[in-house]
Amino acid sequence: MEETKKSSGAMLKISAFIVDKRMLFFLIYIIALIFSLFASNWVSVQNDIKNYLSDNTETKKSLKLMNDEFVTFGSAQVMVANITFDEGLDLKKKIEAVDGVYMVEYTVETEEDQKFKKHYNNGSALFSVTFGYSEKDDKALKSLDDVKKVLDGYDIYVSTTMGNQQAEAIAQEMKPIILVVAIVVLGVLLFTCLSFGEIPVLLITFIASILIHKGTNFLLGEISFVSNSVSAILQLAMSIDYAVILCNHYKELHQTMEVRDAAVVALSKSIPEIMGSSLTTISGMVALIFMQFKLGGDLGVVLIKAILISLLTVFTLMPGLLVLFSKAMDKTAHRSFVPKITFIGKFAWATRYIIPILFGVVFVIAWIGSQKCPYVYGNTLVKTPVKNETQIASDMITENFGSYNKLAVLVPGHDYAAEKGFLDEVSQKKEVYTAQGLANQGVAGYNLTDALTPRQLSEVLGMDVELIQLVYVAYAADHEDYGRVLVGVTNYKIPLMDMVEFIHSKVEEGYVELDDKLKNVLDAAYTKINYARLQLEGETYDRILLTLYVPEESEETYAFISEVREIAKKYYPKEDQEVYLAGLSTNALDLKQSFARDNVVVNILTVLFVLVILLFTFKSAGLPLLQILVIEGAIFINFCLPGLLHENLFFLSYLIVSSIQMGANIDYAIVISSRFIEERKTKGPKESIIEALNFAFPTIVTSGTMMAIAGFAIGSLSSQASIVGVGLSLGRGTLISIVLVLFVLPQILLFGDKLIEITTFDIYRPIKFRKAEGSIYIDGTVKGTLNGSITGYVKGFVKGDAGVTLINGSMENIPPDMMEDVIKAVEESKNIREEEEAKENDPSLKDRLKDKLKKDKEILLEKKKKGGEKDEND
Repeated sequence: MEETKKSSGAMLKISAFIVDKRMLFFLIYIIALIFSLFASNWVSVQNDIKNYLSDNTETKKSLKLMNDEFVTFGSAQVMVANITFDEGLDLKKKIEAVDGVYMVEYTVETEEDQKFKKHYNNGSALFSVTFGYSEKDDKALKSLDDVKKVLDGYDIYVSTTMGNQQAEAIAQEMKPIILVVAIVVLGVLLFTCLSFGEIPVLLITFIASILIHKGTNFLLGEISFVSNSVSAILQLAMSIDYAVILCNHYKELHQTMEVRDAAVVALSKSIPEIMGSSLTTISGMVALIFMQFKLGGDLGVVLIKAILISLLTVFTLMPGLLVLFSKAMDKTAHRSFVPKITFIGKFAWATRYIIPILFGVVFVIAWIGSQKCPYVYGNTLVKTPVKNETQIASDMITENFGSYNKLAVLVPGHDYAAEKGFLDEVSQKKEVYTAQGLANQGVAGYNLTDALTPRQLSEVLGMDVELIQLVYVAYAADHEDYGRVLVGVTNYKIPLMDMVEFIHSKVEEGYVELDDKLKNVLDAAYTKINYARLQLEGETYDRILLTLYVPEESEETYAFISEVREIAKKYYPKEDQEVYLAGLSTNALDLKQSFARDNVVVNILTVLFVLVILLFTFKSAGLPLLQILVIEGAIFINFCLPGLLHENLFFLSYLIVSSIQMGANIDYAIVISSRFIEERKTKGPKESIIEALNFAFPTIVTSGTMMAIAGFAIGSLSSQASIVGVGLSLGRGTLISIVLVLFVLPQILLFGDKLIEITTFDIYRPIKFRKAEGSIYIDGTVKGTLNGSITGYVKGFVKGDAGVTLINGSMENIPPDMMEDVIKAVEESKNIREEEEAKENDPSLKDRLKDKLKKDKEILLEKKKKGGEKDEND
């Protein structure tokens, strides 16, 4: 009891400090908001989902190798619609003339060419443009802009991986999403608040927490595009309960307390309650951190930070706002627009033996259905409600020219014979459209890796054979290969690409002179070789690029990837000759394999964390299980629907939404369960469940409506498959959770009433038998005798004997000489409250009181004249 008093006293002191120093906190928040507006521009956003793969995955290893050893030149597919074939040839020349363009592929020469449809079809020309800069170089983007200017006036569609087009598209899409959510939040608050003055308090609190959260994201270094786009909206949806709880406590206390005191006591009561509520939400986010796929951890950390900032804002900013807007709240108070749902409580009582059984059947069916959810691991198989400019262009190109799947194969380097064998075999497969590597890139009928004699090279370059022989001798001397020259320079063979580069270097150094025509031929050959080597040859690995007919995701694709590995192993059989594959298909395969593990980890940890928190919250083993059973049922129902609707679902949606659903939606079950358990102390089960539902409904409808509509807004207005999946699943899951919490949980609580009672335990419940005589003041729930039997809540004075069991509250002896003063103080406080209430209802009360005092004075004066004991001062 003493520890509880100390804890309560400390909380009151902290709360009083926050309320009394509210102007200081206002200043701090103004500075923080100004800083956040600038800091939000410092946030680094990662747009490539592949970067969040585990370091152990093949795709991640391949990406690291390619970044370290190869250059990937910028490229774009440019389709020009509504032109003739000949106009396409003219445009090709114009595009080639653009500064920075290395190559334009539009190779058809006649309309009868067999490859005609690869570059011209349905009145549209397709140009494959390669730039002379890395895809990460801004110069490549500048060249692409110049190409667009050359094609100005034509109907063009551009598809490219360069730049931050995805980030720009998301940024544009989030503006209408935020607007829709803002309108919904305002509408819900207008419907659920008991005073219009509450709305600015809540809105300022929400906006401040969201802006500070976005402004502090830069502290995390780099965050994903998913976290950057949806965390603010999810922050609002998941933490709105905290502000509502504090506001409700304040309104309740303000009925009997002054503004300042009500704010202090409300905050002291709300802090532990809100902290307990936030733990279940945070626990769901913590589970995401344990995912092998690091995007889950990224979102988990960002959302945990968002929730903590929301807590801080509610605790330190909102109390001051309640004081600031107290008069507006008092003046704009109105009746509740949220209806009572007594009929749902009566329905729960009538169906308490039926609904739990039906729910059990649905639970099993939904679990089976959720196991067959059609998950996908890339973007191509998910239909999004809207499409951005890049997606529209890609769809147009695919519609006219088909789609191809790119696959990079990294093989141990410098073994050109093995590479040639692999290229020849894999090129024969029906799934392969093109196979490109150093060993099959040609110049004048020879491959770049072919070893040529001086005469063969002279024919390629059109140079004098004697001059070429001298260069061969110089090459041998430079590489200390004298023996082979002594045998005979005419039979000395050097790889074509090595020799061209050597001759080019000697021309540049001035050792070899060529006329302009020969120099142009040499420069063209050198440029082609240089580009090929930068893209396809690394320090330890060579890169082979395959273009496949198979789709990005399918069992056929995964089977062919395995076949490519087997073919590569034939030509690189040694244990230290490891081959790596990279592409959208291998990325999907890695995600599929990590999902199998992450699915189990996230589900188990989320349930475990929430269960432990609820176990200590309710001091019961049975009640948390019943609550989790209902929310888990909502999750199963949510994720069996995509299969029934034949809609593919991005796998990440399940991992994220199931955690949010369990961590946040279970708060709805907690509100009902807590009230039901409290009411059961003094009421029957039927009355308790009705009261619990009526009490919880405003909170559920406020928070649930906002989260559901926020989810649907995200899912209906975004073009990104991952974000669409999260939004729609969250909106749908929240609605299902609300329905189950209102129409299934009450019946389960009634059905499991005995189970709850049997499995309830108290970690600490002090019950004290107190006996007192004389003048006694009791404030608390008691059971015992007061000159008779009494059970219930007592707040008042007893003159006589009391022998009771004090369940909660306090019981103190009052000295007899102070009894009258205490009673008088209580009565005066009561009279003051009654007079204040009367003043609000009857503005003329003051005048009537003056009249009464005047009449009382006249009566007293009359008594004095008649010889009474009173005088005028009475």
